[in-house]
Amino acid sequence: MTDGKEDPAVFTTTCLPSDQRLLATVTNAYLGTRVYRDILHVNGVYNGAVGDTHRADVPSPLNVRMTVPGADSLAETFTLNARTGTFSHVLQSTDYTATHQIYAHHSLVHLMAFSITIRRSAHTGQPITVQLQTPFVPKSQDLDLHRGPDFQGAHYIYGTTLVPEVEGGPQPTVHMLWTPVPQDLTLRGEEQEQSWEFLTAVAESEEEVKRSYSEGLALIASGSLHSSHIHAWDALWQGCCIDLDGPLPLRQALYGCLYYLLSAIPPRDNPGFLFHGISPGGLSNGTQGEDYWGHVFWDQDTWVFPNILLFYPEAARAILEYRIRMLEGALRNAEEQGYKQGAKFPWESAATGQEVCPEDIYGAQEIHITGDVLMAFEQYYYTTQDQKLFREDGGWKLVGAVAQYWCSRMVWSEEEQCYHIRGTSASARPVCGEGLCKERLRTMHSHPDLALVPDIKHCSSLLFSLRFAADIAQDLLIPVPEEWVECANKIKVPFDMEKKYHPEYDGYSPGEPVKQADVVLLGFPLMYSMSPEVRRNDLEMYEPVTEVNGPAMTWSMFAVGWLELKEMQRAQSQLNKCFSNITEPFKIWVENSDGSGAVNFLTGMGGFLQAVLFGYTGFRITKTSLLFNPSCPDDVHRLKVTGVSYLGNKLKFTITKEEMRIEVSESPLDPPALPLEAVLEESGQRFPLGEGTVMTLGDYACWPCSCPTALPAL
Repeated sequence: MTDGKEDPAVFTTTCLPSDQRLLATVTNAYLGTRVYRDILHVNGVYNGAVGDTHRADVPSPLNVRMTVPGADSLAETFTLNARTGTFSHVLQSTDYTATHQIYAHHSLVHLMAFSITIRRSAHTGQPITVQLQTPFVPKSQDLDLHRGPDFQGAHYIYGTTLVPEVEGGPQPTVHMLWTPVPQDLTLRGEEQEQSWEFLTAVAESEEEVKRSYSEGLALIASGSLHSSHIHAWDALWQGCCIDLDGPLPLRQALYGCLYYLLSAIPPRDNPGFLFHGISPGGLSNGTQGEDYWGHVFWDQDTWVFPNILLFYPEAARAILEYRIRMLEGALRNAEEQGYKQGAKFPWESAATGQEVCPEDIYGAQEIHITGDVLMAFEQYYYTTQDQKLFREDGGWKLVGAVAQYWCSRMVWSEEEQCYHIRGTSASARPVCGEGLCKERLRTMHSHPDLALVPDIKHCSSLLFSLRFAADIAQDLLIPVPEEWVECANKIKVPFDMEKKYHPEYDGYSPGEPVKQADVVLLGFPLMYSMSPEVRRNDLEMYEPVTEVNGPAMTWSMFAVGWLELKEMQRAQSQLNKCFSNITEPFKIWVENSDGSGAVNFLTGMGGFLQAVLFGYTGFRITKTSLLFNPSCPDDVHRLKVTGVSYLGNKLKFTITKEEMRIEVSESPLDPPALPLEAVLEESGQRFPLGEGTVMTLGDYACWPCSCPTALPAL
């Protein structure tokens, strides 16, 4: 799948962006930094109390610049290779090439590394010297650091964070070993090529940091440190890829989004640490005063999670396990709000699950986050049927606590004979003070003005939460409280019978400005039952009044809606708006198209990927099946989605204008009682899908189709 000769996964430039926030990031699930930055961050290591808690800054030995002073006619390039997870800086003359590579090892997550390679390209006997400029100072504003004895030639520091998130809360210790960096490196006259490798190991124990550093040294000795990292990325891409015959900018955007999202997930086999979730700006960002301090929002559960789930359910499970570990904090949040039962997940979460949003009003009223968390659990369960997570690993306790919380928020209206949610942002309609946001250097992403938060979002979150809680209780043979069913059946979801659309909240007047996609989320991902007419009316009502420079994930959801209705041109016009949030040359997303807000905005990337992964394919995760109903725009001639995970199977979908091809590349060792099959819904025709099966559907008129879980094979 090529568009010319340019590799859509390799981003090269001769000039770095003037805004250093837009530099490429190198991260794995445990460590992260931006290239040429003097700090790095560690998964789950925060400093500061409550609203001041932020990712702890750890001094970064990787902040090294390679130069050749006095050299003439040097060609200089900077490249992010998304296929190998490697950033490269190359200086080239007629006599030599000097290459500086930086990466966060994907499978050995406690390691980051860089290398310098000088290769002679002319038959000269002159020594070649490059200088290494590093401002590294082993100090931190967030850690009480101490120097330890050197270990195997590496320097050693360690220290704990200064202030716990809550009184008596955790204060993790960071241990770091790094290879000392000389001022210069020289390729001697008799040498043709030489490489030097520099390791940084970070862990939360002395034993682990020394073990990791030693493992890195062994790989250097065998010449396989970087190649083992490339192998891990190659395996990652083989199991998960979206590619298409279409415009190069679209292909580049897809690879860029996948690179940054895949960089954030734990490795498949043995992560060796507790995963602490995904923040809007990723692990490379989140120091005090930037990118929401590295806190975890609904962005993780609603915008990032579905993409990860369809490719790597093991990583998706790690996200859910983070929420389960935060349950005690969520229970306390509800209690502090005056609700003796249930769990309220925090609008902003860090190390404890207690609310760490600096502005109390958001923490108190952005309660739809609790439903967003449960929606991720629902999607995971229907995709994997992993009952162990719920029976043994804390999932059911979380589901039940969320259901209890929603019921505790219900108020019965005698006049309307239905339930309302008490005390949500849409009903109270407070407005965030501009001075407050500026004081914190924050622009509250996703909901910068609480007056625009839809009451309908809370109602629908409650409705789907309670329905899922009742469904999984039945599967687990647990009695379903009548209150859950009563509240779910009688919650008010605003609807205008005359205009046949969903008002954003009671009292909404058509034409009022809207900050972002909200009501349109009813259609996807919530899949609230409505006619095509109502779906169209919702899209047409809110598209023209949604803020043009709003959060980056907005237009992708309008695109999904129009794709559902087979309105290809309208869908494409919405998706094209997303490109104004993608910066060059490294495809870093900004939260708002005017450049404000968070950078490396994984939320926007997640929404964009969903527009292709769920929009172009029509994938929908339901209780009984994985639906698919493709709708590709005119300039996309072929779409290939590799590595879709469903009930332990690995599927590959190839979609053209004429047909869809489904290939089963892997089946579970313990197959389910009901085998997988594809069903043409209108005709009822069924096709068994076993490992090695390749099936072609050639008549679009027969679609939509599904891979059901509850139907026997023929």
